[in-house]
Amino acid sequence: MLRPLAPVLALILAATGPGAALAQTAVPESKAQIALSFAPVVKHAAPAVVNIYASRVVESQRSAFAEDPFFRDFFRNYGPARPQVQNSLGSGVILSGDGIVVSNYHVVGQADDIRVVLQDRREYRADILLADAEADLAILKLRDVGDLPHLDVRDSDGVEVGELVLAIGNPFGVGQTVSSGIVSGLARSGTATGNARGYFIQTDAPINPGNSGGALVDLNGDLIGINTSILTKSGGSNGIGFAIPSSLVRQFVKQARNGETSFRRPWAGLNGQPVDAAMAEGLGLDRPGGIVISDLHPESAFHRAGVEAGDVVLEVGGQPVNTAAEMVYRMSVAGEGSDVGVRVVQRGEVRDLTVRLSEPPDTPARNALTTGDRSPIPGLGLSGINPAVLAEYGLPLTAAGAVVTDPGPIGLRAGLRRGDVITGVNGTEITASSDADEALAATGRWLTIDLQRGLERMSLRFRL
Repeated sequence: MLRPLAPVLALILAATGPGAALAQTAVPESKAQIALSFAPVVKHAAPAVVNIYASRVVESQRSAFAEDPFFRDFFRNYGPARPQVQNSLGSGVILSGDGIVVSNYHVVGQADDIRVVLQDRREYRADILLADAEADLAILKLRDVGDLPHLDVRDSDGVEVGELVLAIGNPFGVGQTVSSGIVSGLARSGTATGNARGYFIQTDAPINPGNSGGALVDLNGDLIGINTSILTKSGGSNGIGFAIPSSLVRQFVKQARNGETSFRRPWAGLNGQPVDAAMAEGLGLDRPGGIVISDLHPESAFHRAGVEAGDVVLEVGGQPVNTAAEMVYRMSVAGEGSDVGVRVVQRGEVRDLTVRLSEPPDTPARNALTTGDRSPIPGLGLSGINPAVLAEYGLPLTAAGAVVTDPGPIGLRAGLRRGDVITGVNGTEITASSDADEALAATGRWLTIDLQRGLERMSLRFRL
């Protein structure tokens, strides 16, 4: 049974010749070498992918009524506080020989203790340099390291659908595992990805819990993305996984090395919506695409560059944008202080503008304060509104009044939330934090608070 295979094996060995030995030690350089095995790519990339063990201590309260369906809500925050240790398991990628590691925020972002284990079983403690929940990225620095294996970062804008990729990580804590697939899609955003403001590379390379923070690499062994989430109904991989593009990772590393502890995003200061087929016809476009601008803040960098309400933004930084998430991503990759080209359709004509990206200005002054004992809601944190506050709390561009920075224990029970905008107190219009403080202090037997929560307006009425 084995004899007929011998000539075939001989032909394969003859065809490959010295290249067969090369394919065991070097990155594939031809389709023939790729067909032999992914092993050279794995040997190149795997040593730079690490396992991360993170833990944090949290205070939890256990009420005697926790199992009672009626009383547990009334006594939810009662009972002695007990410290508990929460553990998380994930992956990370070494990006420099001096120990810069990237992972997901949901793996390490709130950890008190982080332990990083390399493929060769070396262990290091790590500190968080920069972490951002919205992007789900965190940059770590390993302690007391020498020259470590690391991956080169490829420009993810050059990634194409159909490219072969490998996902490397530590799924379910079983140890470092490699899975293969292709790039299934680009520019993925929306609620289906688990992050309505995110922007991802989609892959069918199996990704499972524990792969978070691991590497998505191309066939040169270069990093093109950080695995972050999956689309699943069962909890396991269904062949739809998402990775954060490496171009955004590069900007995170740049800011971390510059000493930033939180990610600084340029501020667009505008509202818009994707152009669909019906809107394209009304706007005189030959096909759907871009974002039509509905409103701009006077301090917006786009407004200063000449963008107007009703314009359609087609490209930012030479790349097409069709959703708000894509636009935020392009601005984040470019970085604060950079000049980016923006292509718009303005009054039926295509124009190319240059926008100097910047953070939202923190002027006028916030005049933050906390209400005192004279107030019916003592301990209520309030702040005035400026562009920086709009961005920090995700407020509408037209928001005006005093924003609640901390409801305090009494305000929380009264129904106030962080980010609420108080627009009136007992019929008095509120335009600043001091207005709200004075109006609250002058309250009689009844208190009426008018506020805006997101796009909704409501009133809270109390008898004191």
